[in-house]
Amino acid sequence: MKTQITTRDIVLEFIHALNAEDFKTAKQWLNDTFTFAGPMGVRAGADVYMTDMEKMKLKYTVEQTFEEGNDVCVIYAIDMGGKTITASGLYHLENSKLSSLRVFFDPRPLL
Repeated sequence: MKTQITTRDIVLEFIHALNAEDFKTAKQWLNDTFTFAGPMGVRAGADVYMTDMEKMKLKYTVEQTFEEGNDVCVIYAIDMGGKTITASGLYHLENSKLSSLRVFFDPRPLL
């Protein structure tokens, strides 16, 4: 019987909340100083990031996860309003909350 939530569990709960458009729950998994960096830009602060997520309403299909210490790598297909992009997200956690996310993908299909 599993009794302790893992870093992988936290990341997957966050992604599940985003997919369900439950942005209030998703934000609860973020540190206030959460940072995002990806091919299309950077964001600083949980509020700024979540405002963007509410507008974009991305949908994630998780294909694989890898966990090492406080880091979780997720390979997923992201539906970006009709275009699906294969991407990798590297999530870092501190104090059982997400503190940063770096996303890697080829942005050319979106341009």
